[in-house]
Amino acid sequence: MHADKTAASSPAPVLQLTMAFYSSQALISAVELDVFTKLADKPLPLEEARQALGIHSRGARDFLDALVALELLDRDESGYRSSAVARQYLDRREPTFVGGYAMMAKHYLMPVWGKLTDGLRTGEPQVPTGGGFFDGYQDSNAARPFLGAMDAVNGQVGRELTELVDWDRYSSFVDVGGARGNLAATLVQRHPGLSGTVFDLPQIEPYFKEHIEALGLLDRIGYVVGDFFEEPLPKADVHILGHILHYYGEEQRRHILASVHEAVPAGGGIVIYDRLIDSDRRERPLSLLGSLNMLLTSDGGREYTLSECHEWLADAGFEVRMSQPVGGTDVLVFATKPGAAEGR
Repeated sequence: MHADKTAASSPAPVLQLTMAFYSSQALISAVELDVFTKLADKPLPLEEARQALGIHSRGARDFLDALVALELLDRDESGYRSSAVARQYLDRREPTFVGGYAMMAKHYLMPVWGKLTDGLRTGEPQVPTGGGFFDGYQDSNAARPFLGAMDAVNGQVGRELTELVDWDRYSSFVDVGGARGNLAATLVQRHPGLSGTVFDLPQIEPYFKEHIEALGLLDRIGYVVGDFFEEPLPKADVHILGHILHYYGEEQRRHILASVHEAVPAGGGIVIYDRLIDSDRRERPLSLLGSLNMLLTSDGGREYTLSECHEWLADAGFEVRMSQPVGGTDVLVFATKPGAAEGR
């Protein structure tokens, strides 16, 4: 009780939470100014850093020191330099760059989250009418950085997935909603006997071809245009649903899982990964807030618990084989269709 009284004696935690958007906006502005790329190679003194970034002297020191406090910059007697985590994930020259996600937050998520109260009152999504949340794919200047960020965010999941499933038992897979095919590329590069297919919307195909051609993998990864509510999924040994189910309501999720069950052979498998909510619904705030993001950006989506996922898979005719945290924020579930494995 004493600890609770001490915690309640100051409004600091509430005020810090209220002003948490300060940090988000500082990061977004830093990405826009290319701070972490320009300061990645060597430290720069304040004035040199200010000039390199093209910012006014009035706010320069406070801005850079705020990034130091946020552990995105380091500072010593030589000046300011991007921290190790910023060099890895916020230097746009690196394949792990996730700055495109910050730009998506600025242009798409922040305006929508400003309407959270309306969304809670109405239960309706708050994306602009007349277009879906993913209409940004039509704008190549917006789409490429965002897709690159998604590749980086999912990159760790892909690397872990190459080891978590016994891919020697299988010869083919479909990445449903696989976008540019980066996860598919990770799998076929690690397992030469695998061939892959990305199943996604027509507006994504040019970005897929551009990316997979650059990787030299067009002969091993194909692209099928389609809508899983309108036509059957391509046949393959394993289907992957990464960050797909959370965008839809339960009836649609069950439809997707039934479609996968029809598309895989006996012994075939399904991989699901999403930002699952813990069973007690109190330990993963990012997942719970992510569920509110689905309220704001989809017609019926929400995050879900592991037990719900297991239930839907069982009802669809799958047997769960594994559930494993991956990528730092996701949980991966692997299940199989009963019967002898098709193998190679």
